[in-house]
Amino acid sequence: MTANATVDFDLLARLTDAPGPAGYEDRVRDVVRDELPPVDAVRTDAMGNVVATVRGSADPDYEVLVAAHMDEIGLIVSDVDDDGFLSVESLGGWNPDALRGHPVTVHTREGDYDGVIGITAAHTAADEAPDDWTLDDAHVFTGLDPEEANRRFGVGDVVTFDSDLREIGECVSGSSLDDRAGVYVMLETARRADPDVTVHYAATVQEEVGLRGATALGVDVDPDLVVALDGTLEQSYPGVDPSNAISALGDGVGIKRKDATVITTPSVVERFESVAESRDIRFQREVSWNIGTDTGGLQTTGGARPVGALSIPVRYHHSAVETANVNDIEAAVDLLTAFLDTESGTLR
Repeated sequence: MTANATVDFDLLARLTDAPGPAGYEDRVRDVVRDELPPVDAVRTDAMGNVVATVRGSADPDYEVLVAAHMDEIGLIVSDVDDDGFLSVESLGGWNPDALRGHPVTVHTREGDYDGVIGITAAHTAADEAPDDWTLDDAHVFTGLDPEEANRRFGVGDVVTFDSDLREIGECVSGSSLDDRAGVYVMLETARRADPDVTVHYAATVQEEVGLRGATALGVDVDPDLVVALDGTLEQSYPGVDPSNAISALGDGVGIKRKDATVITTPSVVERFESVAESRDIRFQREVSWNIGTDTGGLQTTGGARPVGALSIPVRYHHSAVETANVNDIEAAVDLLTAFLDTESGTLR
């Protein structure tokens, strides 16, 4: 790990390695609750969102909601055939190629089981290999006798990548940095910040299937200001048009201007940039068109409110090798902490 970053790798690994596909976030939710610093109140709502509240000492009536989604993309079993292979449907947006030749874990009520999603052997004749591989071609093999497989597995079991977080140079790589890196930033900020206003730190659910947890939370909390944390696309690698890169690893935390679900509030964006410049925190402006974030779900639900969003550049999105630079993660913590510590309700 680079000596210039202070990222707590053990905490980040606890978050990323806990399975939590959309709608089934129980285990990562337990990690979030375990790792929260002392706060004034903690609750879990009917959807599974976790909300930790720190009451402001100077202006408790002005409320800021900081949100990061804890769900990851996953799969759900739709059939177990007579040979013991598991057919699956998606929980979130998949590039099916990301599944080919990967180890996975099948999560059942009885426990977790190792499995693999196969890939056509290189020795196969070209005319025998599928040209357009889709999710319908992704079958999980668990190595069990077909009768045993049919006893142990059933429709509704969920499947995740088997991929622990790794350190590679100045980066970390794993299967759920989108958006466990954002949850990490939120938890670290809750530990470091000392705001005068009330802050609700929320780990949301079901973002990957339509911002559902955040949309419900926007009604229940009704904040004066929203700040969302999420990964953004980083595509500055061979084979991708440079104009589609959106962000760059190591260039700092992203301050969002736009994505497919939101145009962030200019006054909030300007204050983020002013704080970053005054604290010498590296940042990059983000404009994206092909991703959505909880920011969009929280901007209008329950009434109009100002919103901002911080983004962590993540390369190889929605795969077993999502990759982020630890300095970008630390920059996000620094900026959010400084923003909250200097928030005085001026953005009402």
